[in-house]
Order: sequence, then C-alpha cells, then structure tokens
Amino acid sequence: MRLLRPATFRARLLRHRSTPAERALWEILRGRRLLGAKFRRQVPLGPFFADFFCCDAGLVVEADGRHHPTPNDPAREAFLRQHGYRILRFTNDEILETPSLVAQRIAHAIRAPLPPGEGLG
Repeated sequence: MRLLRPATFRARLLRHRSTPAERALWEILRGRRLLGAKFRRQVPLGPFFADFFCCDAGLVVEADGRHHPTPNDPAREAFLRQHGYRILRFTNDEILETPSLVAQRIAHAIRAPLPPGEGLG
C-alpha cells in the first residue's frame, strides 16, 4: 500500500474544483497538445501549487480569477522565480474569450530557452 502525502490530496481537491477557465486551459495543454510539451495541473512546487506546470520548459501557467492578486502572490512568485521557474499569468476572461491567443503566448514561452544559469528547481 502506497501512502499519499498531504500535497497529493490537496492537488486532487484543487483539480476536482477547477474553474471553467482552468478546464478550458487544460483542454489546450493536456495530452501534449501544445508543441508536444507535457503539462501537469495543480502541481506542488515547494509550499505552493502551480495551476499548470511544464517541467521541461521550467514554465508555470496560472489562471487568475477574481481573487487575484492574493496576499501570498508576491511570496509565491519570488519562490518560483528563485527556483528558476518562469511564470505566465492569464485572467479567466483572457482564457475563455481568446484561447488561441493564450495558446500562442504559452507556445512562445515553451520555445524560448531558459536564461543561462537558470535551472529547474
């Protein structure tokens, strides 16, 4: 029997409670649909969860709803950047109203190489 970490349970809960924008973005990213990049959703990175994460590109993609920015956002972004991750943020409206533009911006970030000296955590 495999024991699951608390982060695993939290990630499952977050996936189960996805917003319409998160579900729409997942349809763009899932199954290596965008440039063959593998994305995972609700991924624990340190003490935080990334909405969507591509390890190979060092890319975190966030769907921001009405409650952003939150008080944790500056610390969260600092942590992620300190560990070499790039962050793209999209509002729910952007995702739902212009999904092709969102996909283009993510594709551009996937193609862009990581800056020298920046690792993947």
